[in-house]
Amino acid sequence: MISSYSLKDLIIYFLKIGTWGFGGPVALVGYMHRDLVDHKKWISEDDYKEGLALAQLAPGPLAAQLAIYIGYVHYRILGATLAGLAFVLPSFIMVLLIGYAYVSYGGLPWMQAIFYGVGAAVVGIIAVGSYRLTRKSIGNDKLLWIIFIALAAPTFIMEEENLWLILLAGVVVWFAKAPPKWLASGANGILPAILVQVQPVVTESKLWEIAWFFVKAGAFVFGSGLAIVPFLYGGVVKEYQWLNEQQFLDAVAVAMITPGPVVITVGFIGYLVAGVPGACVAALATFLPCYLFTVIPAPYFKKYGKHPAIKAFVDGVTAAAIGAIAGAVLVLAKRTLSDIPTILIAVAVTAILLKYKKVQEPIIIFIAAFIGIFLKTM
Repeated sequence: MISSYSLKDLIIYFLKIGTWGFGGPVALVGYMHRDLVDHKKWISEDDYKEGLALAQLAPGPLAAQLAIYIGYVHYRILGATLAGLAFVLPSFIMVLLIGYAYVSYGGLPWMQAIFYGVGAAVVGIIAVGSYRLTRKSIGNDKLLWIIFIALAAPTFIMEEENLWLILLAGVVVWFAKAPPKWLASGANGILPAILVQVQPVVTESKLWEIAWFFVKAGAFVFGSGLAIVPFLYGGVVKEYQWLNEQQFLDAVAVAMITPGPVVITVGFIGYLVAGVPGACVAALATFLPCYLFTVIPAPYFKKYGKHPAIKAFVDGVTAAAIGAIAGAVLVLAKRTLSDIPTILIAVAVTAILLKYKKVQEPIIIFIAAFIGIFLKTM
């Protein structure tokens, strides 16, 4: 039974999750499922799966695209636009303030101490979110479990998500559960491929350089917000040399210790390069492609999403996406849990969240931040 809600209710929800939603894309998509599907019952399980599948298939930040799609479900373009803005705005304002402090006081050495504790806690948070999402979406379906494992393993080993494997998973489940009899009925084109070709603007303006680079980052990088980091490093540090190595590492740390989408690090980078205008241009250029890649195919998902063939395809893609998310959790754990204290923090957070479901994640994040400062300064 789906409960009714107003557009204002949805905007307030996304403002809140944008303000308090720690843990990166894996945790954020888990929060949306827990809050909007399980608790509030604003969104159906099928609508959520369709949104997650579309977000996984299209380039750009996963959590932001899912938020945009959820806004579209009942309130169309206006809902998608306002939900996306509400989700991104709080963390964007935070990175602007941190950027101002960073420039004014010559770096943020305390950031690494905070991230030492917060990073370990985040691993525990996203591990629990991934576990709950897996249990809810895959259930006892053996084929979906095979797909889950088939995506989790290479994601962990290669440390990147493979779009073609995700698409293949959808096709496998489609052929297994709903053989494509509809092909003869002229329903092809249900999942149109949308290709955006953007020509670079020839100009000496640094803002145009920022816009062009971050449009490419938003339009051609698949996967979670973490997937954009290598692309940003190649352009920001190596190609344009806007930041040095330490500044770039600090930018990534800012993204991890602030709530909302990890990809909001682009705002911090833009601020360091060209102040407030640079931050605004970088954020807008990054999120505009993912907005378009969500709202343009959305009507097709809404219209044809209940078709048995499309539903089977979405189930396969969803299982693959969750497998890739689980693999990303392992990658993040490998990089973050570097010693005994960080392992203990992650294990403790996981145990607490599994036993006490009402514990709020922001409380855990703040406690972990203090633990990190204590351990690094004692």
